[in-house]
Amino acid sequence: MSRSADCHGGSSLSRRTVLQRSALAGAGAAALAVTAAHAQDASPEASPAASPAAQPQGPAGLLQPAGDRPTLRLGTNAADIANLDPHMASGTQDRTIVDMVFNGLIRFKPGDSSQFEPDLATDMPATSDGGTTWTFTLRDGVKVHPSASTGPYDLTAADVLFSYQKAANPDSSSYSGNYTGWTFAAPDAKTFVITLPEPLSEALFLPQVANYSGGYIVPQAAYEALGADGFKSAPVGTGPFAFNAYTPQNSVVLAANDAYFRGAPKLGGVEVRFVADGTSRELALQSGDLEVIMGTPEAQWVDRMNGVDGLQVDVFGVGEVVFLNLDVNHEILKDEKVRNAILLAVNREDTLALSGAPVSAPVFSVVPADFMPGGLTEDQANEAGVNFTQDVDGAKSLLGEAGHPDGFELKLVTSEQDSYLRAYTVLQEELRNIGVTVNLETVQHAAMHELIRKGSNAIVIYVAFRPTADVYLTQFFSTAGGVTNFSHFTVDDLVDQARAETDSEKQAELWRQANIEIIKNFAGYGLFYTNQVYGRSEKVDYGHELKSVVQLYPGIDETTSIAG
Repeated sequence: MSRSADCHGGSSLSRRTVLQRSALAGAGAAALAVTAAHAQDASPEASPAASPAAQPQGPAGLLQPAGDRPTLRLGTNAADIANLDPHMASGTQDRTIVDMVFNGLIRFKPGDSSQFEPDLATDMPATSDGGTTWTFTLRDGVKVHPSASTGPYDLTAADVLFSYQKAANPDSSSYSGNYTGWTFAAPDAKTFVITLPEPLSEALFLPQVANYSGGYIVPQAAYEALGADGFKSAPVGTGPFAFNAYTPQNSVVLAANDAYFRGAPKLGGVEVRFVADGTSRELALQSGDLEVIMGTPEAQWVDRMNGVDGLQVDVFGVGEVVFLNLDVNHEILKDEKVRNAILLAVNREDTLALSGAPVSAPVFSVVPADFMPGGLTEDQANEAGVNFTQDVDGAKSLLGEAGHPDGFELKLVTSEQDSYLRAYTVLQEELRNIGVTVNLETVQHAAMHELIRKGSNAIVIYVAFRPTADVYLTQFFSTAGGVTNFSHFTVDDLVDQARAETDSEKQAELWRQANIEIIKNFAGYGLFYTNQVYGRSEKVDYGHELKSVVQLYPGIDETTSIAG
């Protein structure tokens, strides 16, 4: 039986304490952000990246940024890319670039991820055979970008077939579990057919074929010419911008694709700069060295930056959920009492206070009830007995019963990104209160993703948005999740039952039950969600209203412009 007593011996961390300690923890990581220095030490005139002539150029044969239109410079909060293959990309910095280079058969409407519309397909798919067969007709005139090894060519259904076979293969995709049992066919150059083992509702099917993760279309000839290693740092797609150049730990440059099927972009290109340090990004925005930056997810930062002449901060969905994953196979955490103690040490308000409304709000399961069916509301979590109240004394007692009266030590790695570093720093202090020492190592964001997938952390804090409850549960709490099932706890039966259920309310109830099982077994625990926060020059017009963007950045496409 879990313990979730009224708050006895509770402890609360001050915002200042957490910020000071996360700053110290991140001091080593700041050295990793090699691109940050010029934003602090140079004026816009002195900065080499502020000059178009100094911009890195790709090899001959690739599209080059158009000199007759401005290049938008975007500062992201990572020190480097990890993988620009859309079927492998997981970090926000990678997803940002991928979204500008690739298309899906359908797409989330720009600026509003609650709606779908055709993308590479001429129309929304036709379904038959009771919802097991879905047929797409491809647009005419979609050109694949040129690469260092291939010239431009017309996309065909053979490319789409290749892409989905790749997305469904665990050797070439991090999202293969989403396509288990699916079969694919290209009966002619313009027709693509997906056959499912069981009927799926539109709510579950459409996100898997949209412009997100495995739904992005990877052209066959370009991928095979470059190989997997070449493709991950020099991607080739069909989107409004084409890959031009990559300078490690500095930037990726994209060039306008004037042959884009929706029309030539208003921008000449996009330069995505890697500036892990938030202060450096802020200074670069204020100096005009960057037009758009990923902001600091704090209400105070939003208010302060909105008070600067010529700047605008946008706060928009989708909210990324910050949640705990506890490894049930770990030599110490395999004891249920230890995992129970860890959750009793946690206080959502400690981490939530760092951001504040309207940037963040609490969640009560890994699946966020505010955004999709299948998550737990606060009342539902209370009713199920899985909304734990911080109880330091109770946690210490459980550790004593588990044979750890003096606590124990854990080594955990964290990203240098603020969202991870601050959450891990709060956890470190909360566990210190119950005698558990967390030795926290700060590494580059891409390195963290690699390490946690190899089992480095007994406790993984993950920050993620996924479009449905099915995807959250499949990727993080099922056998099909593979290396992203950090807890090694599965709810396979409930996931399968929900997937086969055609009644939407019964389906949602099965997902809620899965969330309850995860928390009851102390394998996962939702903390809060954080909306996207981006600062921009008022001269930048994204071309659409910002309500929610699943790719976790404002969405830069052929309609985006810079005035003047």
